[in-house]
Amino acid sequence: MSAFAALLTNSYRVFQDNDCSLVELNPLVLTEDGRVLAADAKMSFDDDALFRHPGNRELVDPDQLDPLEARAEESSISYVKLDGNVGCIVNGAGLAMATMDVTTEAGASPANFLDVGGGADEEKVAQALKIIFSDSTVKTVLVNIFGGILRCDVVAQGILTAAGAVPEAVRPMVVRMLGTNAEEGRRMLSDSGLDVTLVDDLS
Repeated sequence: MSAFAALLTNSYRVFQDNDCSLVELNPLVLTEDGRVLAADAKMSFDDDALFRHPGNRELVDPDQLDPLEARAEESSISYVKLDGNVGCIVNGAGLAMATMDVTTEAGASPANFLDVGGGADEEKVAQALKIIFSDSTVKTVLVNIFGGILRCDVVAQGILTAAGAVPEAVRPMVVRMLGTNAEEGRRMLSDSGLDVTLVDDLS
């Protein structure tokens, strides 16, 4: 029991000290002489805490990362590749999760989780859309923006920038914009000539 207690305490300390999201000891071995050993272990670190542990970045193996997720990380975009065919661009993690749920409820399937964040600029929005356009499984793009700090006209300009940079990769888009400068953003997209369907709600 004392050996196990020490291992458990040390595991917890490693978890806390490294801002882990996971510390898994598997298998845990009890030897014939009464020792408790971690025969193998797996650890995951919270990406948002890596600034406190710069040495942990050296543990990243780029070959193990999804190429699109690696591109998103370079641009500080929260992106996770999924198995569906509807590319989603949203601002705010909660809204992104709700958008994915609505997409699934409608009988479609999200191709990604992507949160550009509240303070994104035109370049970040453009980069996010270019990442989605780079995913060959994406057939349609759903943009769901609630403009507060992130203005809707800035999002619209980012969409136009991305479409201009990779015109051959542009997919049909459904865009819902509400909030700051929403009418300006909608007008910019409406006048763009792109295959954009502007909607007021997600029904």
